[in-house]
Amino acid sequence: MDHPGSHESLPDERVCEQARLSRDARFDGLFFTAVTSTRIYCRPVCPAPAPKPVNVTYYRHAAAAEAAGFRPCLRCRPELSPADGAWRRGDETVARALKLIDQGWLGERSLTDLAATLNLGERQLRRLFHDRLGASPIEVHGTRRLLFAKQLLTETRLPITEVALAAGFGSLSRFNTSFRDSYRMAPRYLRKQKSEAVSEAVVLRLPYRPPYDFAAMLDFLRGRALPGVERVDTDSYARVIGDAAAPGWLRVSRWDADGQSHALKLELHGASPARMLEIVNRLRRMFDLDADPLVIARALSQDPRLRPLLRKRPGLRLPSGWDGYEIAVRAVIGQQVSVAAARTLTSRLALRYGTALATPFGEGLAHLFPTPEALVDADLTEIGLTRARSQTVVTISRSLLDGRVDFRSERTLEDFVARWVALPGIGPWTAQYMAMRALGHPDAFPAEDLVLQKAVPQDGSRMTAKALSARAEQWRPWRAYAVIQLWKDSMAEVGKNASVGKPADTSAASKRTNGKRTASRQPSTTRAADAAAGAPAISTKTRLRSRNAA
Repeated sequence: MDHPGSHESLPDERVCEQARLSRDARFDGLFFTAVTSTRIYCRPVCPAPAPKPVNVTYYRHAAAAEAAGFRPCLRCRPELSPADGAWRRGDETVARALKLIDQGWLGERSLTDLAATLNLGERQLRRLFHDRLGASPIEVHGTRRLLFAKQLLTETRLPITEVALAAGFGSLSRFNTSFRDSYRMAPRYLRKQKSEAVSEAVVLRLPYRPPYDFAAMLDFLRGRALPGVERVDTDSYARVIGDAAAPGWLRVSRWDADGQSHALKLELHGASPARMLEIVNRLRRMFDLDADPLVIARALSQDPRLRPLLRKRPGLRLPSGWDGYEIAVRAVIGQQVSVAAARTLTSRLALRYGTALATPFGEGLAHLFPTPEALVDADLTEIGLTRARSQTVVTISRSLLDGRVDFRSERTLEDFVARWVALPGIGPWTAQYMAMRALGHPDAFPAEDLVLQKAVPQDGSRMTAKALSARAEQWRPWRAYAVIQLWKDSMAEVGKNASVGKPADTSAASKRTNGKRTASRQPSTTRAADAAAGAPAISTKTRLRSRNAA
């Protein structure tokens, strides 16, 4: 079956029809099937008997189907569809707007404010949404809230008042009215259905579009797991979340052993209902659950170097991180040390400056990672960091607090990188790496990476950063996925503990230690943070010679 090539409109109707009849999970979330005879809309994978083609209308987005008067199917549950990642990734205006809507922007601000943030007029923004998604921003926002509420009502035992709060409604009566008007049933009706909840934890499905290599994702996270803050075993990822006043923890694993449900399982403990949607959105980014692997593979397979890698690992995703600040600190700490040393140093930092839980959440989950406030005046040389690295951590902490830099997901890649490289101690490699790991940006590309420069040619040569950037132009807007594929392929040749050769960020701060100019040493962030996407060992002499192009 052909895969839709454009995100400007629906897939071809014949493609939609074939996907619907074959219940092809690869198309889940890429379109919705509305049945005019029942006024119900479904996912392409709905197990119900297929309706006659004459009674079927296709919609690009769930909000478009609901705006046309259709209500969600109770059997296939459209709220479980993975989002169409092509609209939520990258720097296009609709993608940036959807990121803000996912963050609840329209629950607190007006559509005029949203348009102004994107440097558009309100009418222009509405027209873009109608042209691309078939629904207005307000309709997308409303559908997003109600579908999340529907999932909570179906899968959990949360009181309806807490469901309303979790979905972004400040008033229970307003929630009841909106739910009844849109779905023609009261929220309590779904509570008459059999609940799957069997524990005190809030358990939710996190659907994805296959193929999805969860084992590779866990390998990546395991190689950089921070003891005390997070724990990764062969089957799951767990970490402490929240703040000192209200800590909690979560665990992510497969929904089923064979992966046939195409979903991960979230077990959430101690989280405030008001934060649940934010947590789900963070995890969807962290585990890259909304990616469309066929679209990405089709774009990258045009390059003969990447084509066999994509065939070998079709489900490889872009691993992100839980918190942008945590990723930034880890990146700086890992610049000059080995895997073991980086983990040791970061663990010391978490133990000394993070918040120790009064009652640990089991083995390995006992600390919250430090906040920028905790490190803004810290002397990290006391835990073993060089003075230059310590000063860089202090600088990024202060810069986050005063607003010079941030991790706002609606920023363009160019804007994000420009703000970060303006800081002492941060160069292009680190900024692009943070865009990959903190934002999950699909087009982030650390062209100065020595491993990438040597991995693309297959004759033993090494490309310059300029030549590599030129080669990678054809990989846009999915360059970060090419990076992960090439890192993973390089790692496979030498094992998980290989040292990684990537250039140092040689700003003035990083070139001086104790007032003396020092040779820029090869950082090893990926030895600690990218163990599952690492690369061949590079000699110390080579690492000492490597310099950041900036």
